[in-house]
This record gives sequence, C-alpha cells and structure tokens, in this order.
Amino acid sequence: MLRQFLSKIPRSFGNSDSPELTRPNSFMTAGPHTHRSNSFNSGCGRPCATKRTSSSIFPASVVAGIEPLLPFKNAPNSEKMNLFVSKVSLCCVNFDFSDATKNSIEKDVKRQTLLELLDFVASGSIRFSEPAILAMCRMCSTNLFRVFPPNYRSITSNNGENDDDDPIFCSAWPHLQIVYDLLLKFITSSCLDAKVAKKYIDHAFILRLLDLFDSEDPRERECLKTILHRVYGKFMVHRPLIRKDISNIFYRFVFEEERHNGITELLEIFGSIISGFALPLKEEHKIFLQRVLIPLHKPKTLGVYFQQLSYCVTQFIDKDPKLSSIVIKGLLKYWPITNSQKEVMFLDELKDILEEIDMVEFQKVMVPLSWQIGRCINSFHFQVAERALLFWNKEHIINIIAHNRHVIFPIILPALEKNARNHWNQSVLNLTLNVRKMFMDIDDGFFMSCLIHLKEEEAELSESAEKRKKAWERLENTANHRPPTTRNTATLVTHSATSIS
Repeated sequence: MLRQFLSKIPRSFGNSDSPELTRPNSFMTAGPHTHRSNSFNSGCGRPCATKRTSSSIFPASVVAGIEPLLPFKNAPNSEKMNLFVSKVSLCCVNFDFSDATKNSIEKDVKRQTLLELLDFVASGSIRFSEPAILAMCRMCSTNLFRVFPPNYRSITSNNGENDDDDPIFCSAWPHLQIVYDLLLKFITSSCLDAKVAKKYIDHAFILRLLDLFDSEDPRERECLKTILHRVYGKFMVHRPLIRKDISNIFYRFVFEEERHNGITELLEIFGSIISGFALPLKEEHKIFLQRVLIPLHKPKTLGVYFQQLSYCVTQFIDKDPKLSSIVIKGLLKYWPITNSQKEVMFLDELKDILEEIDMVEFQKVMVPLSWQIGRCINSFHFQVAERALLFWNKEHIINIIAHNRHVIFPIILPALEKNARNHWNQSVLNLTLNVRKMFMDIDDGFFMSCLIHLKEEEAELSESAEKRKKAWERLENTANHRPPTTRNTATLVTHSATSIS
C-alpha cells in the first residue's frame, strides 16, 4: 500500500512562482474531477459550498483524491519550500465533518498533512517565500472563513443573556484547531517577513478574521484572540484599521443588534492594546473611550463582558486621571433603572474609579453622583443598598467626601434617615447607622445643622400635604352639597372652595 501511495507522488516539484501563486486575489481553478460538495466547516452549521483544487499544483494522479506527499525529511533543502506550497495547497480540499463516516481516510490524511506542516513551521528552518505566504493565506481562508447561521438562542431568549446556556461546539474543531495553530505559528515565526506578508495578511483578511469572533464555540474565539493579538503586534501598519474594525463591531452591537458572541474576547484584546498606549493619549483614543467603551454599559448583556470592560476603562483612567469625571458622567447617563444586577455592577465599577479619582475631577461630578448614590442607598434591593453604603469603607472616598461635606451631607443625609427609619433589611439598616455615625464623627456640628434643616423641610412638606388634603376634602363636601344639575350645565366653584393655601 505504501508503495502504491509513493508511486502517485510527483517525482519533480512544480515551479512555486507559477501564475496561480503570484496573483494575490486569484482563486484556484479546477478540472471536472476536482469537484467536492462537502464543506470543511459544514459541521459548524455553514451551508455546503463547492471547493476546487488547482490542477497546476496537484498532479493528475492526486487530484481525484487527497493523497500524502513526500515527507519534508526526504526532500532536499532546495525543494522544501516547493513541497511546503504543495502540502499547503493540498489542505485546501474541504470535507463534511458533520458525518464522521464520510471520507474518513481523506480526512485523516489531511490531518496528518496539517500536523506535518505545523512541525515544519515551528522548526523555523527556512525563510518563507512570497508564493508560500500566499498559499498559506489562501489555505487558511478556505478552511476558516465562513458565514455563521443565525443564533436562535438570541431570538428566543427574553433577557438576551446566555450565561446559563451550554456552549455550542463545532464538530469540525479537531481540524480547525490544527489550522488555527498553524496560522499562529506562521504569524509568529521569525522566518516570516512582515513587509512581504502584509500584502496577503491585508485589511480584507483581517476583516474576515474578525467576523469569526461571532463563533459560538468558545475554543475558536480563544484561538482567534491570540492570533489577532499577534497580528496586531507584528503588523504595525494594520493597527489603526484593526482598532477601527473592532470599534465598528462594538457600534453594531450597542446600537443595532445587541448580539455578538465575541465581545468578551475583543475587549480582552483591547485591554492589552490600551496598556500599550503612549502618553499623552491621542484624541482618537479618548474618543474611543467616550463613544465605544462607555456606551457598552448600555446593553442588557453587560454581565457577560463586564469584567473585561471595567478593566479597559480602568486602564484609560490609569493613563489619564482626568478621564475619570468623563467616565462617571457616562455611567450616570446609562445608569439602569429597573435592572438591579446591572446597578450592582455599576456601583462596583464606580467604587474602583472613586478609589483613584483626584479632588478636582471629583468636584466636577459630586452633585449628580451624590444624588445617584442616595437613590441607591434607598433601593429596596438589599444588594444595591449594601454596595452603595460600602463606599464609606474606603479611606480615599471618606477623605474626599469629608473635604466636600458641605455639598454632600445635605444630599446623602435624607437617604440615610429614611433607611434608618424603615428599611426592611437588617444588614442595610446596620450599615446605614454606621455611615450615619461616621458623618457625625467627621463634623458633628454640621451634621446636626443638616439634621435640623432636614426636620424643618419634612415639617413643611407635612404641613403642605395636610393643607392639600383639607382642600380636597372641602371640594368633596362642596360637591356633595350642591343640588343635582342637568347635563351640560356649568357649575361655578368659588375661589374659597378651591384654595389649598
């Protein structure tokens, strides 16, 4: 059997500079015997597509079925790159992985070829020629790039969160993983010339790579995250385009679809990108914070990627502390009203920001921020109230509040008094009394004056409510003692009866 296989291997290698390989945007054509209806990635839900192989690359005896080529160790060094191109092109043939019994021999041969290519690239023995780079990019495009079917779970889900759903795994992953590993080794190889490779790993290639982040298979998204990060590091010319394309994905997610599987991984990539920004920050980066990262707090699926988003925002504030007031204003703009779990997340992020904020930036937002914290203190959801009251456990926050107590005490004190009187949760009640005592320790005299003023306001409100109640009672009595009137007859109500003063 081995002799029969070897008899089909070409004795001489084709010219790697053939026209089929020198045109970056050309696709391989095939003869009538190369048609395959089985798609490599049909196991991932993509419709079957027709794939063709090049008769200029494969000999006639190999085109009809995929066959192993000569091992690299048996080829002379002068022909290894041509052999690499042939093996890579051989792997452009796709199969249907939804049916494990179909083309099992060919699938195994292709897998072994991919593993052999992976070992060859990892060895770094030869510098990759331009035809080899083209063939490699074409093979990865053929095997990886595909359109995903609609996510039925996002359509049928009421709250849009899929945290509790089991991930969907692609049946073609055993082969996809090898292709991803091969692409990663290829990009990170010291034998790859970035100046040549950027012609083929171009903007269109990166866009298709970004489209794959919508895969429902978390293993694929993890591989894509590593590869895109390496591409960003190696091809500096593509960095602005990558940032722009990721921003566009975020825009569509926030303002149009509110569904994407790869937001978490893309934010992880951006977290490492932000950490490398030079100081002072460019205006482009500040705009990204205001128009992309802050609006990402809006979707109801925030819990899926909140940790990564919070890290990105914190990175920006570490780079430029003046951005803290902008972030707080954005959080107040998108503050959830009916979603208590999101409120807890907002309070956690707000606490992290306040631990680092300086006095000048805090004073820009302290009034609206204090009103929002007061509303959270009075929340009937005990976790929201607890998170708000735990702000006073941080020394830096206590210091900036004490310095601005003449503005903050009159806003927060009514919320504390309301909690102390009638909040249902004992833990919240205890925290409220602790914060109240802390206010007294900071400035007992001002605290008592605020408390007196609060009682006077409550007395005035009570008196106004009593007057309003009596006025309505007078109106009701007047209406009850009036004789019945005919239809469409106007009734005069005196000023004394309607006065509520």
